[in-house]
Order: sequence, then C-alpha cells, then structure tokens
Amino acid sequence: MGAIFNPRSIAVIGASDVPGKWGHRMIDRPMKTGFPGPIYPINPNKKEILGLTAYPHVAAVPGDIDLAVITTPTDTVPGVLKECIAKGIKGAVVISAGFAETGERGSQLQEEAAAVARAGGIRLVGPNCMGIFSAGGRLSLCFPEAPKSGSIAFISQSGTFGVSIAQVAADQGYGLSKFVSIGNQADLTVADYLEYLADDPDTNVIALYVEGFKDGQRFFDVARRVVKKKPIVVYKAGRSEAAERAAMSHTASVAGSAVVFDSICRQIGLLQVHESFHLFEMAQALAGLPVPKGNRVAILGSGGQGVVGTDACAALGIELPPLDPQTSATINALLPPHAPPARNPVDFAGATRTAMQEAEIIEQFLKLEYIDGVISNVPVSPQLFEKNLNIDRHAKEMPERVRVAVTGGERYAALPKKYGKPVICLRFANLEHDIMEEILGEGGIPVYSSPEQCARAMYALVQYGKVRRS
Repeated sequence: MGAIFNPRSIAVIGASDVPGKWGHRMIDRPMKTGFPGPIYPINPNKKEILGLTAYPHVAAVPGDIDLAVITTPTDTVPGVLKECIAKGIKGAVVISAGFAETGERGSQLQEEAAAVARAGGIRLVGPNCMGIFSAGGRLSLCFPEAPKSGSIAFISQSGTFGVSIAQVAADQGYGLSKFVSIGNQADLTVADYLEYLADDPDTNVIALYVEGFKDGQRFFDVARRVVKKKPIVVYKAGRSEAAERAAMSHTASVAGSAVVFDSICRQIGLLQVHESFHLFEMAQALAGLPVPKGNRVAILGSGGQGVVGTDACAALGIELPPLDPQTSATINALLPPHAPPARNPVDFAGATRTAMQEAEIIEQFLKLEYIDGVISNVPVSPQLFEKNLNIDRHAKEMPERVRVAVTGGERYAALPKKYGKPVICLRFANLEHDIMEEILGEGGIPVYSSPEQCARAMYALVQYGKVRRS
C-alpha cells in the first residue's frame, strides 16, 4: 500500500484535456497541489495533455510507475488492470463507476476486475470512488487544494460526502494525514486501511464514515487490534430501513443491524458519533492530547460559559468535582476582587486578565489528583485588542503586551505534556491568524467554538482512556 499512499510516479489512464472530466482532474489536481514525481497521462488519441507528454498505453511509458489512476469506462477496467500488471504497477485507484452499485452486470465486472487484481498482485482503491489524499506522499487526487497536513486519517465510504466533510474540516483548521474514498471495496476494504494506518507514523487517530461492510467479522477483528494502538472514531450511516436501501445502491454495501453494530463497538472500544462533523471534533482532541485517567474535569470561563459547559459535561457523564479549600484560596488570589469564590467551574467574571494568569490557574487545576482534565477559554491574545498587529513571536524585542501573551501562551501550551492531562479550549469568535491558537496548536491543544464541542472532545478522551485501561 506504500505504492498507493507514497507513490514516486503516477499514470492517469483515461487522461483528458477537457476540464471537468475525471481524466482531466486526476492530472490537474496532483500538478496544482505539489506532487513531486512524474505524472504520465495515458490517452491513445493525444500527444500532450496539460503540458505533459501523453502515451498511448502504460507499456509505452519509459519509466517505472507506482500508482495507476483509472478513469476509463467500466467494461475496460479489467483489461486496463492487466496492462498495469504487465508494467509492474503495484497500486491502482479506480475512479470509474458503474460496478456493483448498479446491479448484476456491474457486479460481474467488479468481480472480474478484483480477480485480475488478486492474480496479478495489484491492490485496488475503489472502484466508484473519488480518490485519495496523502500528506506524506504530497498527493491529492480528491481535493483541488491540498488540505492542511495533520495526524487525522479519514476513511470514507462516500466520495462526495467524504470530500465535502474533509474540506469543511480543513477550512476549520483540522489537519489530515490521509484521506481515502473507498468506494465499493472490490479489493481493499476498511479493514485493510485500518491495518495500514495502525503502523502509519503520520497518523495518530483514525476517523471512519461507513455505510456497510464486505466482511464485518474481519473489520471488527482488525479494529479490536488497532484500537489498542490508536483511537478509531466511527460515524455509521444506513441506520434506518430507507438508508439501508440507499447504502446498497450507493456503494453496494449491506448496512446491517444498527443495534448489533452499536453493541460490538462498545465491546471493542470504537468511539461512535451520531452526527457527521462530530468525527473531527473528537478526532482533533484524540490526535494531540494525553488520555485522562478518569472523567473529572475543571472548567475556567466567564459566567454563562461555565454554566453551559457544566451542563454539556454532565450530559455526557463528565464530573466537575468541587475544589478543596486550599486550592480555592490559591485560585481566588489569582482572580479579580469582584469575581465569585473559586469553586468549579471557576468564573473570571469578565475581567481583563493575561495569558500568564490563565496559565497559572490551569496549572493549579492540573496539579490536583482529583482533576483529570481542563476545559478553558483561549488565553488572551494581543490580537484580540489589536487585530492588525503583525506579531513575530521569535523576535528579540517586542511590545510588553505581546511578550506577556507569548510567554503565557507558551507556558499554557506546555501544560498537557507536563502533567499528562488534556486541556481543551473554547473561543466563540475566531480571530484570523491568531498567534495564540498557533501556540496552543504546537502543544496539541484544540480550540472549539462552543461549550458542547468542548464537552464532546473531552468525552472522546475520557472514553478512549477507558478503552486503553481495559
């Protein structure tokens, strides 16, 4: 599978010079997103496509080819695969649709293609898919603009839906290591991708959108092993009777019983979500934070933020223990005079404070044996007051306000690693190019836009902590 995710060269079979066609996209996207190796357009009727020399068939390509991207008509795919095998190609992404999702004739063609691949030792992504993304391989077949590099691998059984969610996630700052639109799973299945990603050094957490399985038993056997190494977050669609029919016509998958699926997920430790974008909210926290030892958290915020956050945590079974008198007194000394006594949550009462003061309070929480994690607001950034301020945090000289913010932010960001406990941050309104979010990101601290998101992220960490301990 290294030939698929880290190819040194690719051939696009069915290449086209007509914008909008898949054969055009599969050349244009890798070129525009920085694929470093040679791209070979294959089209017997063209001499050049997008400035690249075109070849009539893969045998005519002078160099080696690691990955074939196939966009030709359905009934040609088995023959194309035979040509790829003769050339020594080890991986293929079959974009072409019209296979098992369309009925009996399509199923026969899909099985024929899979049999050819198995006999010739070539691994297939798809068919009926929208391609892959690999940050490490600098390869994007599915995104016109490469998303931010990160440590979340996203496997999606839906192409359009998966790409759309991944693009929204990228726009909101979530980083991907891999994305796979798996399509009909004629050869490579969800279980195969899980096995590969379990040992992928670029991936810390695996997010799945699945509708059904080709081999449910193997999926759960593999997932049981993988979850011991890395968390797996699952959004399972096809839960209603109508959705089961849609899944069959979409990617030729049997959705199966939602009750059985839920039960097995609980048994082996898969983390389930029931809304699509919750995948990334949970995955982002799991990607960079330590796993807590329990479900007891402290909240630092102002007014209603703490109240709403407490409700959101309680709804998910997360406890907020009251602070002991000594800790309460210590934190009271760090709060403004008009603030209410420190309990849990702790209220800053809307007062102006510095990032260093916030870091000091968070550290007081994390020292406590009975606190397993913290939810807080983003430390105060100088850009909150001076939005056009161009900050170089590594400059030898900087304004005092900037220096205090940077120093406090860096202390804050180092706390999860120092204490082995997670810290999650809330900000209702985004600041563009905020230096504080950049600093927090270096410490693996995610930033969310609602108390409910923060609670879900902490819940994911708590649940995976239980999985690891068991």
